[in-house]
Amino acid sequence: MADFDLAIIGGGINGAGIARDAAGRGLKVVLIEQNDLASGTSSASSKLIHGGLRYLEHGALRLVRASLKEREVLLQIAPHLIRPLRFVLPLDETKRSPLVVRLGLFIYDLMGARKILPGTHTLDLITDEAGVPLRRHFHHAYEYSDCFADDARLVVLNALDAAERGAVIRTRTRCVHAERRDVWEVVLNARGQRDAVTARVLVNAAGAWADTVADFALRLRQKPRLRLDKGSHILVRRLYEHERAYILPAGDGRVVFVIPFAGDFTLIGTTDRSFAGDPSAVVPSAEEIEYLCGVVNDYFRATINGADVVWAFAGVRALYDDGAGKPQDVGRDYGLSLDQRRGVAPLMTVYGGKLTTYRRLAEAVLAKLARFFPPTQPWTATSPLPGGDFGYDGLAALIEQTQQRWPFLTEAHTRRLVGAYGTRVDGILEGATRLDDLGARFGADLTAAEVRYLMTKEWAQTADDVLWRRSKLGLRTSAAERTMLERFMARPSG
Repeated sequence: MADFDLAIIGGGINGAGIARDAAGRGLKVVLIEQNDLASGTSSASSKLIHGGLRYLEHGALRLVRASLKEREVLLQIAPHLIRPLRFVLPLDETKRSPLVVRLGLFIYDLMGARKILPGTHTLDLITDEAGVPLRRHFHHAYEYSDCFADDARLVVLNALDAAERGAVIRTRTRCVHAERRDVWEVVLNARGQRDAVTARVLVNAAGAWADTVADFALRLRQKPRLRLDKGSHILVRRLYEHERAYILPAGDGRVVFVIPFAGDFTLIGTTDRSFAGDPSAVVPSAEEIEYLCGVVNDYFRATINGADVVWAFAGVRALYDDGAGKPQDVGRDYGLSLDQRRGVAPLMTVYGGKLTTYRRLAEAVLAKLARFFPPTQPWTATSPLPGGDFGYDGLAALIEQTQQRWPFLTEAHTRRLVGAYGTRVDGILEGATRLDDLGARFGADLTAAEVRYLMTKEWAQTADDVLWRRSKLGLRTSAAERTMLERFMARPSG
């Protein structure tokens, strides 16, 4: 008898989403991640839950429709991590026909099955505040809805929910070999310590590493199915005062997003470049940074360059290779490959996918694997993620309640904590009557109480886990404060 029903390799959004769905159906699950949760592509996205307006141009109607329907599902199960965001699309007849743009947005609204998010409106940029930061020759724009998400925390909370439903989450653990017989025997290495687990079904959800896992760990000799695509982003100081985002058509047919980020910053991205090499070593190039700055400078009055970049990051999208020529033309939909042979355990491989459709992907995986397990029903569309058990429009009220209960917190501190932990903020603050009760401070508003919570509940082991994936406080933390945090986390008691 196998130790687990399902062994999942890969702790990104797809792996965590599959683990959550499977555990909630009563299956015994182990999730294996070689680094930290969301340490790859899933923390290097544009942070958007969106239909993909530009995918309409490529005829990806099924993907757009599915993505649009997911926006409000995810908004309602994770209202602390996901928020509605209005996007301003300035009209530039040299790059896009206004009539074509309006038709695309009409289709976008029509396909969206919206019940919460408002539809498209026309803006007069001469009178609307959205026109203030833009160059004066932009007179009109369209404004439409999508959502912004904390991508890395979305991964962590899926893993947390999976764990609370019985899944075993093993981070910093590498699958070095998997022997396929009537069950899978998966050999693991966790910082030099080897052990093995057995599972009835193996799921390869390793993202950009999926072909590598298939080749080196599973010893499968098959044609590579992935096309790796590098996407880079930059962060600059806040470019404007309001809270809307911009979507800027570029001269090469792509679009660049300009998004308010972490209060004092603006997130700009992304690029599309073919990639070859180690996905863990990907960084933005000077050329990509120049490209992103150039697109922004075509639209904004204030010009930016590489010297204005306070943070830059890149991720590798694992796209299902459909034979398209240019990276931006490769489909963003996922592909699932079920390898079942008589007498040996099944193998499911996940190719591609995007942040917005991770939950639907997980449902599709479980549907394909249904023949191997007792009958179950989909459930994740209506069950909130940890801390998300409040109304989609209740974030402001929860912030106010938290401020009243712990009045020693600043408004900004309260807003960040509630935005990260939702109703589970009391797991950090319970029993505190003054700020000093939360222990040492490591810069910004990060306290020992929060770090302990992240270490005991959310698998954080390093300063990067805390500062860049569980939060973005690395933007406000000095080298000395980071060192203090590292020393604190290295203590046996944490």
